[in-house]
Amino acid sequence: MGEALAAIDLSASFGTHKVLHHVSLQMPANCVTAIIGPPGSGKSTFIRCLNRLHETVPRATMSGTVLLGDEDVYRMDAITARQKIGMVFAQPNPFPTMSIFENVAMGIQLRDGKRQTYLSEEVERALVIANLWSEVKDRLKESSSKLSAGQQQRLCIARALALQPAVLLMDEPASVLDPFSTLRIEELIDELKDRYTIVIVTHNLQQAARVADRTAFFLAGEMIEQGTTTELFTTPNDKRTEDYVTGRFG
Repeated sequence: MGEALAAIDLSASFGTHKVLHHVSLQMPANCVTAIIGPPGSGKSTFIRCLNRLHETVPRATMSGTVLLGDEDVYRMDAITARQKIGMVFAQPNPFPTMSIFENVAMGIQLRDGKRQTYLSEEVERALVIANLWSEVKDRLKESSSKLSAGQQQRLCIARALALQPAVLLMDEPASVLDPFSTLRIEELIDELKDRYTIVIVTHNLQQAARVADRTAFFLAGEMIEQGTTTELFTTPNDKRTEDYVTGRFG
């Protein structure tokens, strides 16, 4: 099952350039929380702070607290944090020199230190959850590069899920996909929230409305407003939120 995730007074910078300003946001367990806002509003930086990818960038700094359940993510080992809080990026990024099977198995092998007797079952489980098994079960030895873009993205989701995270972060997961593949990803998100807590960055307001239980609006590095998706889109409290969701800017 997913666990609640919380950011408390989170600020982040690249060198002297501050990109997030004192953001606090609760992301409930087994819900989809969407992060929306115009380009440059700090959305991607925010979710990269949640699993400590922000700190891998030279001169990047962060202050504040991130809690997974009651555990401080920044007091964990960074690798453990990224196993518990998986991430899928906008551009599908399977390892092209590896087979479909190896893409999913690699993380399990790195985590466990040796090839497990149950590895095939773990790989199958992840591919089933990602709604990809039926399409690739007879192609597991093929290169992942032979898959379509939509299949590659679901393979990346399976790769993250193989480590049995509590949270799945998704940074514009359908932005480069065709409409049919986008629909498959959105349907998958709806299924996954029964097992995982999901945080999705999206520039597509219609997508946020379709998939998210809660939505937060970011602008110029600040979180302007958050609430249920229905409330934020129909009765926002802040004029800036209303202007954005009605298309007056952004």
